[in-house]
Amino acid sequence: MSEMLLAVEGLTKAYPGVVANDHVGFGVAPGEVHALLGENGAGKSTLVKMIYGLVRPDSGTMTWRSEPYKPATPHDARKSGVAMVFQHFSLFEALNVAENVALGMEDPPPMGQLAERIRDVSGKYGLPLEPHRLVGDLSAGERQRVEIIRCLLQDPKLLIMDEPTSVLTPQEVEILFQTLRRLSAEGTAILYISHKLEEIRALCDAATILRQGKVVASCDPRERSARELAELMVGQTLHRPSRAAAEPGEVVLDIDGLSVESSSPFGTALKNVSLKVHAGEVVGIGGVAGNGQDELLAALSGELSSHPTAIRLHGRDIGDQGPNRRRELGLLAAPEERLGHAAAPDMSLTENAALTGMIRERLAGRGFINWGKARRFAEAIIADFDVRTPGPENAARSLSGGNLQKFVIGREILQRPEVLVVNQPTWGVDASAAAAIRQALLDLAARGAAIVCISQDLDELMEISDRFAALNEGRLSVPRPTHELSIEEIGLMMGGAHGMEVAHVEA
Repeated sequence: MSEMLLAVEGLTKAYPGVVANDHVGFGVAPGEVHALLGENGAGKSTLVKMIYGLVRPDSGTMTWRSEPYKPATPHDARKSGVAMVFQHFSLFEALNVAENVALGMEDPPPMGQLAERIRDVSGKYGLPLEPHRLVGDLSAGERQRVEIIRCLLQDPKLLIMDEPTSVLTPQEVEILFQTLRRLSAEGTAILYISHKLEEIRALCDAATILRQGKVVASCDPRERSARELAELMVGQTLHRPSRAAAEPGEVVLDIDGLSVESSSPFGTALKNVSLKVHAGEVVGIGGVAGNGQDELLAALSGELSSHPTAIRLHGRDIGDQGPNRRRELGLLAAPEERLGHAAAPDMSLTENAALTGMIRERLAGRGFINWGKARRFAEAIIADFDVRTPGPENAARSLSGGNLQKFVIGREILQRPEVLVVNQPTWGVDASAAAAIRQALLDLAARGAAIVCISQDLDELMEISDRFAALNEGRLSVPRPTHELSIEEIGLMMGGAHGMEVAHVEA
């Protein structure tokens, strides 16, 4: 460990009812790209928060260049040379690139000088940025560049990256990897967290694998298959989702010329979107974040109203119907944002189960909620979808991201929808949980439900969808059978480089 840039020994952190990290030890050498792997709730986030000064360990030690390292705040970590790119962007859309970068710096130079530094550093690392562009006008990939350049301007010796490719096309991923390889060659160590195991194998020199807060393995990921890495994470054999081949049934959901404005000033309006979805079919919709995915889910769920005839369910016009009426008719939705949209953070799982299950699960009568029945519904979700939580009275925010995602998806599936619209169903979810969610979606389709799966995970779309369409600037391409497409073609379609033609798709 003496040659390590960062060495962690016996690091332990406990919260009421759970030990997040249990005597964790590993090291990162200068210039090393080191993966931190583990299923949801394994302790990865707590560990990097201790390294970055956001959480104080209960016991154990950290050393930085063989000297004691005890960051009390992120400011202390940054002074030592540690920078972090978080899974969720922390940018202000109404400010430009340079202003956002300045907000993340300890002592920013005058704005003119900063703009020149942004141009120089972003050009040097192949991540070009225009300092005066509004962040609200940037694509997801460009926004991530802002986060990375903000870190690089601090000249970090260790760069922590949490799920950095979740919103990128394959082409953008390759650009990012070129940048990270260059940083590595210059001596910057990178601690890399991702559930995309093929990316880990392609990029990383070493991997530390956590399970239930403990280190269970260390390896060179290039010498292991993605399946072997996943099985080390979960401690059991991993089963791939599967379903028997079946012909799709009648048209259940018919979208015809759907055009709606976004409710956000930085959102994307939908422009003449048309699509037919059949019973028993999974239609995958891909696209770089910010191209109308949120608006499409909102329009289909009833959060955004449209022309009555723009959306039909079993031939019934529902474009002007609200969410509750659509749920009553069998159209359910699970949005991308887990906390705040799909679930109320400070409400219990029982209360969150009641929020969307009230109508179809008949959880209320004569104006009163049947809390016993709501609790049993929440317990069924927890049991059927292996949600790791002490119980249904725990608050939604107490769950790890992956476990909350399992709860949200399970809550909708157990209501037996005729149409289910999901946005990013396995975002930030470990391999085992992702496989379980995908299998649940396929099982639901096998029972005759029509499913619209909006996702930026191309492997996911290739695995579960029967047909694929791309959203680009609010326009939907003509769906094509997924088996006819390569992942490269899908990536180009997502980036809008496919001569997109918008047309009505016949049954």
